Amino acid sequence: MSLPAERLEAPPDRGLLRFTTCGSVDDGKSTLIGRLLLDTKSILADTLHAIERTSRRRGLEAVDLSLLTDGLEAEREQGITIDVAHRYFSTGTRKYVIADAPGHEQYTRNMVTAASTADLAILLVDARKGVLTQTRRHSYIAHLVGVPHLVIAVNKMDLVDWSAAVFERILADYRAFAEKLGIRDVRFLPLSALRGDMVVERGAHLDWYRGPTLLELLEEAPAAHAAADVPFRFPVQWVCRPHTDAHHDFRGLAGRVESGTIAVGDSVRVLPSGLVTQVKELRLGDVALREASSAQSVMIRLADEIDVGRGDLLVKAGEGPEPTRAVDAMVCWLSERPLSRSRRYVVRHTTRETKAQVAEIAWRVDLAALEQVPADGLALNDIGRVSLRLAQPIAADRYADNRATGAFIVVDEATNDTVGAGMIL
Repeated sequence: MSLPAERLEAPPDRGLLRFTTCGSVDDGKSTLIGRLLLDTKSILADTLHAIERTSRRRGLEAVDLSLLTDGLEAEREQGITIDVAHRYFSTGTRKYVIADAPGHEQYTRNMVTAASTADLAILLVDARKGVLTQTRRHSYIAHLVGVPHLVIAVNKMDLVDWSAAVFERILADYRAFAEKLGIRDVRFLPLSALRGDMVVERGAHLDWYRGPTLLELLEEAPAAHAAADVPFRFPVQWVCRPHTDAHHDFRGLAGRVESGTIAVGDSVRVLPSGLVTQVKELRLGDVALREASSAQSVMIRLADEIDVGRGDLLVKAGEGPEPTRAVDAMVCWLSERPLSRSRRYVVRHTTRETKAQVAEIAWRVDLAALEQVPADGLALNDIGRVSLRLAQPIAADRYADNRATGAFIVVDEATNDTVGAGMIL
């Protein structure tokens, strides 16, 4: 007996979505993620039992869902999130990676880390408090690092009697701010992470809201930013030469296709040297490919024996940025030791590494007033515009055009600590 045709159809695969939750302290970010995991049945039974026991020890009547993301013991004791907690879950149609960013002002750098790879940001607003300074700060950071889609989730609607008027007032306040900042793609919805209304299920208290639930917004959100129509970029990680009798003439370039597509026979240019050749072979392990696309880690063999090494960038012939030894960038400072023009640093851009000097610190952002102010340096969590001079050229896109080849990290040459994260202008 055959099954009905509709049962034989596989559910659509909408691709991986990386998103971050952010907002002010105690707006319910971790609770919201816990609600998503619980209501999508993404929690193992023993994990649920463990947080039930912890909740009872704290004297709570209901399960504290925030414990699902507050993984550090120090966080559990204080009842706050101080690190970026990552969780993974999937529905029938999509896989998700969640980064829960801390709400405290002193952990701005963690917010930058969480948002830097996100395709969407959920910014929570406490319905009782409305749009706060930290709401504006996190919106600015999400906009700065290029998060393409923003969802304003007005949480704790149960504490304002599910009032439509409160929601509309917050919506109007935020829209006025977003317009000044230039934020375009933003959606709004009311919810209660604690009760579950409008998270996965619609619930019974927000019948005046006709829009989608949070999960419906996530399910329909565009997939990862590295689309196939973005120009091809392939940073070389490793030159593979087995030196065996069977492969004495094999020379492959291993790496990850950061954006775009490449096919056998395509003409490619090696940067920064500018040499041009063709793709002779593409391999994924032992499998020969005709074409490779964004996010695939592959081996590329070239038609000519040209000088290519780790740190070089393959682009299609006629495309690609011009190599440069001078870059202007927005830099988020991650170190307790301030950025100084007198110190020596190393810039790591894709797989390339070069020594760097600070040529100029044009200004920093006052994250409270969201204004540019003069600066001689950058302190911990500061964000500012910096010009760097490099010892070796890099082939960099603008961050707004390509996140992978428009970003870099700054390393302290003396300690080898990562001290800054940059977005090329």
